Amino acid sequence: MSKKNKHILLFSLFCFGVCLFLPLNGQAKTPKNAYFEAEACYKKLRTSSQKMKYRENWLRCIEKFEKVYRLDPSGSWAPAGLYMSAKLYQELAKRSGKKSDQQEALDNYERIIKRFPNSRYRDKAAGEARTLSATMGSEPVISKKALTTTADKDGKDKYLDAEACYNALQQNSRKMKYRDNWLRCIEKFQSIYHDNPTGPWAAASLYMSGKLYEGLYQYSKRKSDLQAAYDVYSQIIDEFQDSRFNVKASLLIDRMPESVKRQSTIQRDAIAQHIESNSETPSPNLHGDTVMVDNLRFWSNPNYTRVVIDTSSETSYAHHLLKQDPSINKPQRLYVDLSNSRLGENIKKTIPINDDLLSDARAGQYTNDSVRVVVDIKSFESYKIFSLKDPFRIVIDVWGTAGQTSDSQQPPIVTSKKNGKLPASSLAKQLALGVSRIVIDPGHGGQDHGAPGYLKGVFEKDIVLQIARRLAKKVRKELGYEVIMTRNSDRFLTLEERTAIANTKNADLFISIHTNSHRDRRAFGIETYFLNLATDDEAIRVAAIENATSTKNISDLQTILYDLMQNAKINESSRLASHVQGRVVGHLKQKRYSRIKDKGVKQAPFYVLLGAQMPAILIETSFISNPRECKRLMDPKYQERLCEAIIQGIRGYVKETIPTAFYKARPDSRPQS
Repeated sequence: MSKKNKHILLFSLFCFGVCLFLPLNGQAKTPKNAYFEAEACYKKLRTSSQKMKYRENWLRCIEKFEKVYRLDPSGSWAPAGLYMSAKLYQELAKRSGKKSDQQEALDNYERIIKRFPNSRYRDKAAGEARTLSATMGSEPVISKKALTTTADKDGKDKYLDAEACYNALQQNSRKMKYRDNWLRCIEKFQSIYHDNPTGPWAAASLYMSGKLYEGLYQYSKRKSDLQAAYDVYSQIIDEFQDSRFNVKASLLIDRMPESVKRQSTIQRDAIAQHIESNSETPSPNLHGDTVMVDNLRFWSNPNYTRVVIDTSSETSYAHHLLKQDPSINKPQRLYVDLSNSRLGENIKKTIPINDDLLSDARAGQYTNDSVRVVVDIKSFESYKIFSLKDPFRIVIDVWGTAGQTSDSQQPPIVTSKKNGKLPASSLAKQLALGVSRIVIDPGHGGQDHGAPGYLKGVFEKDIVLQIARRLAKKVRKELGYEVIMTRNSDRFLTLEERTAIANTKNADLFISIHTNSHRDRRAFGIETYFLNLATDDEAIRVAAIENATSTKNISDLQTILYDLMQNAKINESSRLASHVQGRVVGHLKQKRYSRIKDKGVKQAPFYVLLGAQMPAILIETSFISNPRECKRLMDPKYQERLCEAIIQGIRGYVKETIPTAFYKARPDSRPQS
């Protein structure tokens, strides 16, 4: 070997040796490194009798050992991390006297026994579990969580499913880069709490959802994610004062930035009090940023009610469901507390609802700087609460069971006409064809002009109303369905009102008509949307335009969307959108329109589709900002072709759903009663 090559080899070996001792900055911490860090924490704790007096010091080290397990739940270091966390809980229990600490230790020992049968820690854990079980006065290796009701067992199964979601996410660095994967696991944990808010798995599930929000924040750097984690931990502190997760949540909150703490709403009162609407309070002008609660609105039918709280600007809020209290003659109640807020001067403080689900909604000045809105409940199956922006308002959706409507409440089916025949919509209902009523929603209206056209004086609100009227006429004539228009004149409707109309009218399909727009006037094409997380920047841009909000708000909206998914007909909406988009593009090309661009079926979080109980789509018929397409949109013939194609799309969707829907009956056939 030449002298030069020897020098190169020695230099390479030197660089390799140096690299071995360099810190792995920017790389994910390995379970091994995490274990040594946790072990150092424990050693430091044991050398200080003063530190061992304080619970948070023990929990800090326990958390580090549990992190070893979470970094690689099936790896070789996982049982070691679990075992040491259990040992620390055991030692902590001797000092605290808390049975919850013993239970936590027992749970971790059992986790080792079940998940790591071939590990050397398995026998150690079994021995410790037997000793601990005897101390606690329970059967060996069986915690009190195993001796529960069927409901508790369901909670446990769901918790294990959520935990599996989290473990799979932690093991896949690629999955961790995508927001929806985090939100999917968060939803699994939070649904456990919503199903049984007082069950044995409720606090643990909330705690894990908070941990996931914190983990998501490390990737997204969105303050709203950290804020969500803080709010979840605060909820645990308020609602689970005797739980071991109360202390864990307190410890994690203490580490959070002061800016997050200041902006969060911490629910201080776990027991509802009657609203003192006449209490003396200072003038709202004392604080320039005080939010005014201006109005309460609602829409309802026997199995669905939407209540909207209108405010002057954005504020944080918290909500809670309270059980019925016969001793003080109180029904079950759902309340929303708005922080830093005052009642508006002209607000109607109580609005009677009196449907099958709710009695009324009432607002009052709960404290000097907070307003409480209470909804008195008769019965319900589920509820969701979310906020919309620009302007800010809080939406409360309450659902009953599908069979809740009594026969006496059903609208009578019209059985005769001038010719003595059944109307097509009644026939469709009696034959259970799946679709008999469609709500068509012309976008914008009134003071909301929508997008301006390329040609002066042309606005989206007018074009889409013309198209919607043509479409309604064709649906009635060619499909025989009943049609309800959200607006049939130039009037303003809020976005949440449009969906509420569709829900309260028990629509089978919801079709919102819009025109697209872009600063680049060369942009053109047709696309159809359904409600889901936005998949690209263009979808976010379009949603921001139609929601009359910012793209940032669209990103914030996606954090709540998973909570609404179970009530949205996502798959059906996707199929309907595909049928309509395909037929519109194909039909217009067939009619020899040039430069028809298929922008495809897309998904985005549109306010107008949030909470829809039926397949719902939003059609961007063409670009009103494009010279050629603006002229086409004004042309009655082009509008007619568009409507023909949408009818074909609806027909294709219904036929795919119920293949016999459009079979012609024989002359002597009669609809069965």
